[in-house]
Amino acid sequence: MTEVRAKKALGQHFLTDQKVARAIVDALHGGMPALEVGPGMGVLSQYLLERKDIDLRLIEIDSESVDYLLTHFPGMQGRLMEGDFLQLKLEKIFPEQFAIIGNFPYNISSQIFFKVLDYKDRIPQVVGMVQKEVAERIAEKPGSKTYGILSVLLQAWYDIEYLFTVGSGCFAPPPKVESAVIRLTRNARTSLGCDETLFKTVVKTAFGQRRKMMRNPLKPLAKAKASRCGWSDEELADFLALPVFSQRPEQLSVEDFVALTNLLA
Repeated sequence: MTEVRAKKALGQHFLTDQKVARAIVDALHGGMPALEVGPGMGVLSQYLLERKDIDLRLIEIDSESVDYLLTHFPGMQGRLMEGDFLQLKLEKIFPEQFAIIGNFPYNISSQIFFKVLDYKDRIPQVVGMVQKEVAERIAEKPGSKTYGILSVLLQAWYDIEYLFTVGSGCFAPPPKVESAVIRLTRNARTSLGCDETLFKTVVKTAFGQRRKMMRNPLKPLAKAKASRCGWSDEELADFLALPVFSQRPEQLSVEDFVALTNLLA
């Protein structure tokens, strides 16, 4: 087998630029196990396997890629799993902390980051290549039109670094968009200081109608609080008249959303 055919359904665009591949691998700090998601034809894997400071595991959903990798990289025997990262029970493979690295398929990159959040206390570091606009959204600060759900949820637990942009000519087949590499490093936060489930609900609900003032999308949550507290219609109206509800979601920082969550609790 000389090469793997890129499959559109899997969002595959194989990185071919060796300098970029090495730069991505160099961005990963060692000293812990690492999982490469979607190794494809092994352009990152070849450099990861050289690193003595990383105990590497890999997961690949494409059986054609799995055959290719095992043929061309004997060192992957016992390290490479065939399967869907999104379905993987990570705690069964990594009892302790581990890092994640990969050229993430565009069509599931957001889902990968949501899964990282589910394991945030086990994953202190992520180095990933994603669509440029996704990278910008994740790294963006409040006040920007691209600041959104992933920005808030990831920045609550991770420091985000936009490392570098990668042009479409570095891939086969070339994607129609530019890509970018970002690094997530777990911050020191151990608690949000609010109900974490409600925090996620508030963030997702607020950005569900991002062009409107937050009293519109968050009114059902405010009504639920009014019901719990036995408020009158007038008290509910006074509550929704608080300044925070006149803002749009992209104006609020992580700390602002924490305060808002406590307000709605």
